[in-house]
Amino acid sequence: MSQTDFDQPVNRENTHAVKLDAREAVFGRADVLPVWVADMDFAAPQAVTDALSERALHPVYGYTMFPDSLYSAMHDWFRQRHQWSFQREWVLMAPGVVPSLNAACMACTDPGDEVIIQPPVYPPFFSSVRQTGRQVLENPLLAEKQEDGNLYYRMNLAHLEQCAARPQAKMLLLCSPHNPIGRVWCEAELTAVLDICRRHNLVLLSDEIHCDLVFSDSHRHRMLAALARPDDQLITAIAPSKTFNVPGLGLSAMVIANSGLRQKMADVLKSFHMPQSNPFSVTSFEAGYRHGGPWLDQLMDYLQANRDFVVNQVSQRLPGINVSAPEGTYLMWLDCRALGLDDTGLKRLFVEQAGVGMNPGVSFGANGSGFMRLNIGCPRATLEQVIERIQAALGARQ
Repeated sequence: MSQTDFDQPVNRENTHAVKLDAREAVFGRADVLPVWVADMDFAAPQAVTDALSERALHPVYGYTMFPDSLYSAMHDWFRQRHQWSFQREWVLMAPGVVPSLNAACMACTDPGDEVIIQPPVYPPFFSSVRQTGRQVLENPLLAEKQEDGNLYYRMNLAHLEQCAARPQAKMLLLCSPHNPIGRVWCEAELTAVLDICRRHNLVLLSDEIHCDLVFSDSHRHRMLAALARPDDQLITAIAPSKTFNVPGLGLSAMVIANSGLRQKMADVLKSFHMPQSNPFSVTSFEAGYRHGGPWLDQLMDYLQANRDFVVNQVSQRLPGINVSAPEGTYLMWLDCRALGLDDTGLKRLFVEQAGVGMNPGVSFGANGSGFMRLNIGCPRATLEQVIERIQAALGARQ
């Protein structure tokens, strides 16, 4: 395929994009640079756009089945990219990974049960537990300061064992790779998590929506299911939405080898009485997994350069802010605690003074206080503006 120009801006104004058109509601002003919501400002792969355009030419957009070609495209992708194979009957299609979190809480736990999460973590991990009447049980990640002053996060496995041993603990929600810190969990960590869940009979849902977004200089992502046994109580949630920048089309899959657990999940999904797809989500799902590989390879080169640019610029130009290079995802976790501001003060600094819209770290849990999440899935010029605006705002404080 031809080289994709990720530097070329795509105008998303007035497309009802949450990332842009919700700025005034979220930040109180509509002109902040939008580097928050976890979608990218890049056009989807041309193969996806072409497939959607071809489907749109047929004027009937009725109820749509999941064709065998969709499953084979997904299976081929994970076999080739992740050395993971699964059987067709293990797959349940779902309307998204976040609905899958809620469905898993409903299917595998009872009201009042405890569900373990590992903050700082994607906010729906909290809400999916609480909104279904379950209790959040936190197993906070350990942040170790490195020689350069940056943080490296690890799982607190000893504490996870203690959480898992609690009588009301029934499930663990794992984020792999982890949003927002960008860790790609290694095989030893994943194996330890599996062992703990087996010992304490926990259901384990592994959200691997960022599995394709791993940088070449980091660990290779390991699918947790590739390390598991068929009888493990494991749900693997996957989707092409982050990989090919099609999250608005809302289709995902759950791969569940354990037949009893799979039936529980299927029963809950059926109880929703909602269609899980539309003709366009099916089309984009298959086209991405079948034809999107070359585009993704180019994307990861560009994102890695963006990541390295931010690390370099933050260290040179933004005193009081530290950032580690993530191993995966297009999200970066800015440590702003040395600025000496509370979370309200940080919001004022970045939104009111710098005009930059990022996700506040405290929304990912109490141990995210003092941090901000930056989305680097955008043209380099946007990141240059972000750095310039923050540098000016920091300079005005002196």
